[in-house]
Amino acid sequence: MPGSLSRRDALLGAVAAGALATGASAAAKDEAEPFGYCLNIATIRGQKLPLDRQIDVAAQAGYGAIEPWTGDIRRHQQQGGSLADIRKKLADLGLKVPGAIGFARWIADDEGQRAKALEQIKGDMDLLRQIGATGMAAAPGGAKRPLDLAAAAERYRAVLELGDEMGIIPQLELWGPSPLHTVGQAAMVAADAGHPKASLLLDAYHIYKGGGNFAGLRLLGPLAMHAFHMNDYPADPPREAINDSHRVMPGDGVAPMKDILRTLRDIGFRGWLSIELFNRDYWKKPAAETARIGLAKMKAAVAAALA
Repeated sequence: MPGSLSRRDALLGAVAAGALATGASAAAKDEAEPFGYCLNIATIRGQKLPLDRQIDVAAQAGYGAIEPWTGDIRRHQQQGGSLADIRKKLADLGLKVPGAIGFARWIADDEGQRAKALEQIKGDMDLLRQIGATGMAAAPGGAKRPLDLAAAAERYRAVLELGDEMGIIPQLELWGPSPLHTVGQAAMVAADAGHPKASLLLDAYHIYKGGGNFAGLRLLGPLAMHAFHMNDYPADPPREAINDSHRVMPGDGVAPMKDILRTLRDIGFRGWLSIELFNRDYWKKPAAETARIGLAKMKAAVAAALA
């Protein structure tokens, strides 16, 4: 059928473009070290560092990239800081910005909320463009059950089209407690958006919390993702009661970390592993220490999985 062919062609285009984008962002090329390592600022958020200090911490710990929060970038600007200086600092330190964290309610059913969300996202993308970022999270804030996946795909496409205008790639994020909570749902929304830059932002903890499984990762293409959020989770509390604060460092919990990392390698993922925790115990430590531990834990997990 002509309609089916058009949809298929759009999806094939999305996979191809995604592969090019992911390959361009990868920090490592060889099989022994196929991934880059990124610091999501949630991991040191409790230390309440300003943006320029967050960058210092990431660089000094040895990361190749950083995922800031858009609110911190805006705060830096509002307090008289120069985003041009931040961009130069990132470049001088060799840090990429493959993503950033924001919480606009772009997926909400209410048209007025969505319009406000797109304006918020446009402002966030402008900030990100000024510091040299390439992407940002499109988190499913505002999603309600039952989730209309077809409508979600249309709404995600609107964010992607805004990204075309602003030069930023919005990556569809999965949230365990959200109506958009499984790899299959997220993949369907991204695929049905029919846009060549559609991509996913997945997370070990959120896949578990959402009741999904990690086997679904095998069905993704090499550039379905630019980054994968790295974390682990304990056996207790159980899935129903666990929350963000229970996340632990990779290898310190019961997640099938070897299987996850081997699968990412096998599907051709060559993007960023980004450590993302909200653990208050690590927020009590010096930020530099937490950042160093996070990088060491990620590298140890990769070495164990791919040996």
